[in-house]
Amino acid sequence: MARSIPHRFLWTFMTLVLLAPQVQAEQWPNWRGPLGNGISSDTNVTLHWDKETNIAWRLPLPGKAGATPAVWNDRIFVTSKDGDDLVLICVGTDGKKRWQRTVGGRDRFVRNDEGNMASPSPTTDGEHVWAAMSTGDVACFDLDGNEAWRLNLQDRYGKLKIAFGLSSTPVVFGDAIYFQMIHGEGKAESQEAMVISLEKTTGKEIWRRDRVTGARSENEHSYASPILYNFGGEAYLITHGADYTIAHELKDGRERWRLGGLNPQDDPTRRYHPTLRFVASPAAAEGIIISPTAKNGPVFAIRPDQHGDLTGKQSAQIWMRPRNTPDVPSPLIAGGLVYLCRENGVLQCHDAATGEEVYTQRLHDRRHRASPVLANGHIYLTARDGRVTVVKAGRKFEIVAQNDTNEETSASLAISDGTIYLRTFEALWAICKP
Repeated sequence: MARSIPHRFLWTFMTLVLLAPQVQAEQWPNWRGPLGNGISSDTNVTLHWDKETNIAWRLPLPGKAGATPAVWNDRIFVTSKDGDDLVLICVGTDGKKRWQRTVGGRDRFVRNDEGNMASPSPTTDGEHVWAAMSTGDVACFDLDGNEAWRLNLQDRYGKLKIAFGLSSTPVVFGDAIYFQMIHGEGKAESQEAMVISLEKTTGKEIWRRDRVTGARSENEHSYASPILYNFGGEAYLITHGADYTIAHELKDGRERWRLGGLNPQDDPTRRYHPTLRFVASPAAAEGIIISPTAKNGPVFAIRPDQHGDLTGKQSAQIWMRPRNTPDVPSPLIAGGLVYLCRENGVLQCHDAATGEEVYTQRLHDRRHRASPVLANGHIYLTARDGRVTVVKAGRKFEIVAQNDTNEETSASLAISDGTIYLRTFEALWAICKP
């Protein structure tokens, strides 16, 4: 006959279970992950997959787009096109669509196969999700798809004058959502760039700041996204484009510092480049900000504790490389190293403290548009043809795997709870160990 468990032991056991720390999956709330730097703390991410191996599910999407999914607990959010509509889709981590909402319309493709009006990635804080489209349409929903507010940035702030649409992904932090609107045409004094902060739950304006830089021609257009520097108790917004990287105070948008020299406007030794529009966004880690440019231009490593005009100020620079910038993928900073993935599939590794080149190696001879992601000591680098090259992080270059789904993509990976979410032009894939 089975012996009964004394009540005092049963009570102790149940108390320990209830008081035990609950393991919660790491969220991937925006384009570059929980810290906005492309780094996941997940340690159970697979290195290998193909169309048959380590695939949990594949969900076809209604149209092409290059936006990275956002993940919160059991919900995945992804923007897409559906016919002429620009939509936000919520998918369960079981691979089943939960809801779809129209955010805007008037979709169009740009530069042939490079993108469309659903290029910005969604962002969530676990209570709401925000979707911005390249048309200027912005909408906020709760996690069940109930609309909180919507607006069109063109209606409120003026017509967008940018060749391929406003592809910048906004930043949500604290009680605000921040947009960089770097667009315009004509003479420098008529430049229409601005930075704005809205109440995230209502869409009401908190502040707006004009962003005057004197950029000319195509350089008045930026396709980069703003980022946060948020380390050591300091937090501020960084915008990137129109020949300058500029830091702004979060409470009022006031300029903290600006870095020129990315495309010198009045340097007699260098010709002004009229089409040096920025696409790659800056990257930040504690004590360092990496500012890329475009078209094989310079890369700057900046000290974050600066103020004022940093242009040509050597004490503000940790280092500068005169060429070899990534054109589209954003930098990755990890383990005292800076990784720059060139659009031609070449990976460069540099010492973060000195800028010294550690290695330059080819990954895969195809265009690379997605930004690198690091998880469990490995860097995942995604090419346009869908091949994801996995490289071991560190000073020694080692390709660990090359994985193919044979579907084109330009979206960066998202990682949550041991699962890689790969968004291709055709589908959303969930990739994980069995």
